[in-house]
Amino acid sequence: MLVDNWRKEYRKRFSQHLRMLIDKSDRDITTITSIGNIENKAIYRVLAEENEPKITTLLPIAKGLGIHPKELYNFDFPTQEIEK
Repeated sequence: MLVDNWRKEYRKRFSQHLRMLIDKSDRDITTITSIGNIENKAIYRVLAEENEPKITTLLPIAKGLGIHPKELYNFDFPTQEIEK
C-alpha cells in the first residue's frame, strides 16, 4: 500500500512540474511533440497522472521543450515520508 501511495504522489508531483515547464516555455504541446517526434497523448497521459513516464518518453519531451532531460527531474519530492 505504501508503494502505491508513493507512486501516486510521484506521478502527481511530476505532472505538476511538467505542466510548469510547459507553461514557462514558449511552446505548446503540439509543438513539443512535433519537435520530440512523439504523440500528443504521451504528454497528456503524464499530465493526467496516468502513468510514470519512461525514459523513451522523457527524452523526446525534453527535446521538444528545448531543455536537458535532468530538468524534468528537478522538483521536490518528499522521500522521507516513504521511508517511514
